[in-house]
Amino acid sequence: MTLETTLGLALMAGLAIPAGALVSANPRLRTFCLEHEIDSFVSYFGGGALLAAVALVLVPFGMAHSHVAAAAAAFLLGGLVFWQVSTWLKRRGSTASQFLGMLLDFIPEGIALGAALATGSHVAYLLALLIALQNMPEGFASFHEMRRGGMRLGRLWMVFLLAPLVGPIAAWLGFAFLSAEDQMLALLMLFCSGGILYLIFEDIAPGAHMTRETLPAMGSVAGFLLGLIGAMLIH
Repeated sequence: MTLETTLGLALMAGLAIPAGALVSANPRLRTFCLEHEIDSFVSYFGGGALLAAVALVLVPFGMAHSHVAAAAAAFLLGGLVFWQVSTWLKRRGSTASQFLGMLLDFIPEGIALGAALATGSHVAYLLALLIALQNMPEGFASFHEMRRGGMRLGRLWMVFLLAPLVGPIAAWLGFAFLSAEDQMLALLMLFCSGGILYLIFEDIAPGAHMTRETLPAMGSVAGFLLGLIGAMLIH
């Protein structure tokens, strides 16, 4: 895979952030999504897709290229780090907490994407799709949260239009420095897996839960199914 392909895929995954914000910025679309709980379905879908990425892509690669003790330590450390970051953001009570959490999630995923593309793995295309599916509902929720917190619209859009650039920068780091280091990449993927798994059960699934309807939770099944089919087609 070329560097241009890597940067392009990472940017496309990142553009899902302002795409979600665009839906949130439109009063009619936002109201429609909230009334029909489409936002909940999409959040569950993103969670299911992420779970598929962890179960079918990240963890299998990590297990195949690292020792038991190192793998367990990296996975646990990922969960602990994301737990502490999440706790710190909530303690601050910042209206940008969800946005910052989204970026902190996007950075290691972008690194893993770049490293996977550098090795020529076609799994990277599936990973880019799963990252985009996660970013869109998070962009929707983050924009709504920050707008409600009083941030000026012009400044808000500047932040959301710059956010996708995080993806190519992170992917370049993975592509340039980690592509030949299978063990380092494996530990990074396990670290990301621990953090993502924590975020799914601490933030994504509880945030998507609604008491009125039970159907939106089927989004998690649909998201995981997409990852399952994609992984089987690639392999």
